[in-house]
Amino acid sequence: MSAGPEESPTPLSHLDAGGHVRMVDVSGKAETLREATARARVRLQPRTLALIEQNQIAKGNVLEVARIAAIMAAKATPHLIPLCHPLPLTHVGVNFELQPEQGLILIEASARTTYKTGVEVEALTAATVAALTIYDMCKAVDQTITLEQAHVARKSGGQHGLVEFSPEAPAS
Repeated sequence: MSAGPEESPTPLSHLDAGGHVRMVDVSGKAETLREATARARVRLQPRTLALIEQNQIAKGNVLEVARIAAIMAAKATPHLIPLCHPLPLTHVGVNFELQPEQGLILIEASARTTYKTGVEVEALTAATVAALTIYDMCKAVDQTITLEQAHVARKSGGQHGLVEFSPEAPAS
């Protein structure tokens, strides 16, 4: 995101005044309910989607394994992203919507906590790991799988309040 002509860019919070990487100190922030929803999608051949729907993929139930992987990934986010705070997650949810006519699986992952910092990275980690898991489980039958358009769709709590985003929406 770039600043407009009259705006100065927001300083990056993970850099100190000398430009050195740091973990942001959140000790002075208030604990509030924070929620985030992230979305990703997986594009595959229609025949692959049919195999998933019929539970005919040799490695097992693709969507249930992807759901478990997503939840585990959200919980492991601070082990994957170097400057991410460990959070006391109170909920992680993952839903899938199959769109056979487009050859798509839409993934929506949500995360919730009452803490001093947001859960956007945890939700995004869950959505993308779900997509990676679908790829891994189906790669033997479909070499054309693509992971597409991962983004944070909604977040609430903290200083910015409610923020919603859709890559399909026109820029304001």
